[in-house]
Amino acid sequence: MIALIQRVTTASVIVAAQRIAHIEQGLLALLGVEKADTEAQANRLLERILTYRVFSDANGKMNLSLKDIQGGLLLVPQFTLPADTRKGSRPSFTPAAPPEQARILFEYICQQAKQQHVSVETGQFGADMQVHLINDGPVTFWLQTQHI
Repeated sequence: MIALIQRVTTASVIVAAQRIAHIEQGLLALLGVEKADTEAQANRLLERILTYRVFSDANGKMNLSLKDIQGGLLLVPQFTLPADTRKGSRPSFTPAAPPEQARILFEYICQQAKQQHVSVETGQFGADMQVHLINDGPVTFWLQTQHI
């Protein structure tokens, strides 16, 4: 499972001209599900998202996690993240999980996040979304769990 996380001062998701999710300071996590992913990968990825130290401490060092600052978490499904882009000029989506498997794992990680963190918002699986954000830094990281 893949997460592209971005430290944000604000982020929101719009679907059909309606704002369905919004956070202030925190992380926007675009999530991609691969064919071999399971709940174990989702659990590990969520742990990393919540504890990855990307926020500045009193000395200006990235030493604090989302949990430490009690920031917002916006989880957005992003089926293009698992694309194979190693050759040619068109991405291959062969590594991506089928839609139903991806939906189940996206909903699972959202449910787990809401149980483990104070402020969690989500995008809408399968929807045409407009994601608005102000990337703070900019700070962006690619997190990926390994298949066992």
